[in-house]
Amino acid sequence: MSFFASTADYYRRFRSGIPEDVSRVLSESAPNGSPRRLLDVGTGTGFVVQALLPYFDEAIGVDVDEELLAVARADTSDEIANRRARFIHGPAESLTLEPGWLAHLVTVCRAFHWFDRPAFLTNIIGYMADGATLSVFGDRSIWAGGQDWKIAARDVVQEVLGEARRAGPSTYGQKSGSFIDDLDNAGFTGITARTVPARRTHTVDSMIGLLHSTSFASPAVLGDRIDHFDARIREELSPLTDEEGTLVDDNEFYIYTGTRP
Repeated sequence: MSFFASTADYYRRFRSGIPEDVSRVLSESAPNGSPRRLLDVGTGTGFVVQALLPYFDEAIGVDVDEELLAVARADTSDEIANRRARFIHGPAESLTLEPGWLAHLVTVCRAFHWFDRPAFLTNIIGYMADGATLSVFGDRSIWAGGQDWKIAARDVVQEVLGEARRAGPSTYGQKSGSFIDDLDNAGFTGITARTVPARRTHTVDSMIGLLHSTSFASPAVLGDRIDHFDARIREELSPLTDEEGTLVDDNEFYIYTGTRP
């Protein structure tokens, strides 16, 4: 079972995409080219490819989960038909592309923590054009959020599934070292770090759907506890909604960018 088994429909319906401000920052970090190319690794359902294609001529998305890639292909069928986008199944660390295809921007959104990071970085340099940039970015999950409703949601996850954070069929082990250190150790230059604010709203039901899109609270992980889990989330989060019945997510995207060695 993969980390994201059983999540594809929830992933498509409830995962937040990339704000335009973030797309613009990513595009502006990369050099121009003709054709200008994007490589998105850990692409999931392809939401980064969809957000950034207006800035690029070609894009490739890569992921190890075939169910998520099926959604990506369906949602970008027009771009695939006109050969602007394609999706490849395989691991980030041993990705292979045809000779001569070089990216001007490589993106990794909400996925870098899953990789063997040194192996991935060593491999990916060979598919980057001169002056190309790599951007590792994402927003904060309930495991890093300090808002009351995020703490309540996290408490329910641990109540139902145990204190250790689940990751599909296993548990998640935090890897040592920062993402910036990873880029620096791999020889990337001009490394920058910035944040972009992102405010979103959820209903209790959409938050349940978002949780089911994760590796730690997917239907496959919850099994026959899913109804109890959903009921407990509703019980704990409903009193924390605002006057409009929503949960306000004051979040931010972190963006770490470096230039190819």
